[in-house]
Amino acid sequence: MARTPISLMGLLLLCFWAAIAEAEYLKYKDPKQPLNVRIKDLMSRMTLEEKIGQMVQIDRTVASAEVMKNYFIGSILSGGGSVPAKEASAETWIDMVNDFQKGSLSTRLGIPMIYGIDAVHGHNNVYKATIFPHNIGLGATRDPELVKRIGAATALEVRATGIPYVFAPCIAVCRDPRWGRCYESYSEDPKVVQAMTEIVSGLQGEIPTHSPKGVPFVAGRNKVAACAKHYVGDGGTTDGINENNTVISRHGLLSIHMPGYYNSIIKGVATIMVSYSSWNGVKMHANRDLVTGFLKNTLRFRGFVISDWEGIDRITSPPHANYSYSIQAGIHAGIDMVMIPYNYTEFIDGLTFQVRNKIIPMTRINDAVKRILRVKFVMGLFENPLADRSLVNQLGSQEHRELAREAVRRSLVLLKNGKSAEKPLLPLPKKASKILVAGSHADNLGFQCGGWTIEWQGLSGNNLTSGTTILNAIKNTVDPDTKIVYKKNPDADYVKTNKFSYAIVVVGEHPYAETNGDSLNLTIPDPGPTTIKNVCGAVRCVVVIISGRPVVIQPYISSIDALVAAWLPGTEGQGVADVLFGEYGFSGKLSRTWFKTVDQLPMNVGDPHYDPLFPFGFGITTKPAQAN
Repeated sequence: MARTPISLMGLLLLCFWAAIAEAEYLKYKDPKQPLNVRIKDLMSRMTLEEKIGQMVQIDRTVASAEVMKNYFIGSILSGGGSVPAKEASAETWIDMVNDFQKGSLSTRLGIPMIYGIDAVHGHNNVYKATIFPHNIGLGATRDPELVKRIGAATALEVRATGIPYVFAPCIAVCRDPRWGRCYESYSEDPKVVQAMTEIVSGLQGEIPTHSPKGVPFVAGRNKVAACAKHYVGDGGTTDGINENNTVISRHGLLSIHMPGYYNSIIKGVATIMVSYSSWNGVKMHANRDLVTGFLKNTLRFRGFVISDWEGIDRITSPPHANYSYSIQAGIHAGIDMVMIPYNYTEFIDGLTFQVRNKIIPMTRINDAVKRILRVKFVMGLFENPLADRSLVNQLGSQEHRELAREAVRRSLVLLKNGKSAEKPLLPLPKKASKILVAGSHADNLGFQCGGWTIEWQGLSGNNLTSGTTILNAIKNTVDPDTKIVYKKNPDADYVKTNKFSYAIVVVGEHPYAETNGDSLNLTIPDPGPTTIKNVCGAVRCVVVIISGRPVVIQPYISSIDALVAAWLPGTEGQGVADVLFGEYGFSGKLSRTWFKTVDQLPMNVGDPHYDPLFPFGFGITTKPAQAN
């Protein structure tokens, strides 16, 4: 009889421990649970403070483990050029990201943060990363499979630095080259842009066959969450003015600017970024009809919608003039995560006040947080919140540089070859007594890469990162006995008296990004035109134009023997020499119409007044040369 109390005690203890074990089992932490069960379970445990924190994205300069913990911040970003240290290694990046992440994991619910960065032509903020051609050049390849491979390489380089989320691709349809972001657009033709959304599958992985449409998909730790941007109509603004008003009918908006989003959503794109621009006078950041009505309800997009940098501030003019209104309009429109990026307490306090006072309904907050958590679960962030160093050797790898070199070769468009078709200048002979290389862009890696490279606006010079300038590529390619003379801006007498076999002139635009690139004249900066005149007036010449868009070339074209549009090729200048000297043929086709004069703009293929210098789709093809 004396044993009974002991067994009863044992039973009670067992029940007690079972209850504790039950309490510790959190469905949201169990990867075997269905996605929606995990979301629902986590949502049921979250306070308003924790939910609003998830909707906040801050710049790394104001972030710390402490800030992440105290404010439940959902996301951090690196703006253009925002880096942990100059020439930071992959390991330095990983340590920084993990330090922030540990702050997030130390919160009550341990919801991991998501770190985002612009990787618009490779991992472009990071020292020694592979810099691929900008989108305008990739559009000229007409090869979605190539772009997909570039997406996969970019994903590996981004993951090499511990980052799981990129603000790419830009699927704008640039309808006016005066726009400073035109080089971020694959083409003026929505069909080309649609085809190039294959990059989403490269970045995120191929969506499984039976995956529900519209649900985000990221295939594990070698892939990143992508962001289709900027929704919608950013490439159609009046006079190409950045962040301006796109005046177009609904039918025009849906047929020209929307198709890339259809494809991106079908491919499982995780996030979509809203455009600064307006549609018929309504700011996109405040457009409930298009963000909630069309994107979320009609297209059934299930990822999260993110604002652009200080995007809700710019709902008012001047920006930030009435921030409480901006919060209300932006969140009501359907923005789920706000790129603040600095003064996050103002946003948190403002949004909390509006929810508590029923200005913004709790249903809107719940929609936003569900979407953010869905992306985080799909990415596997809950299972693998911390980055390791297993991929550091992928940053700027030889394999990726070879891929970028291939992309350069295939993006070059040959616009003219010889004063007459019977006497083509290209491919150039590798054996020649003396070759002149001239122009401001022949030996300048920063100019070659353009904007969004190491810093937001890009840089000049050869010490920004590692790569091959066009001059060095030419030296690597010609016969060892051929003499190369480089002179940035020679005078005509010098060219005439030096008995050059031929000349290669490399000129073009200086780097720019966004509004700084808006241009009403589209001229090549000095001394580019003088260099063309001095050199091409005195010796047979090929002119290589480095630019983010078509530029004024008509006045000089008669003096030029051969003309190549090389766009913004990135770090692998060897790809330019590969084609100039005939190791590969020219195959690129214009992804944009090349105008005669800026007075014709805007002018796109199919317009009634279409009278281009070189039409959309133009490009002379050549075969590789026999050994020369």
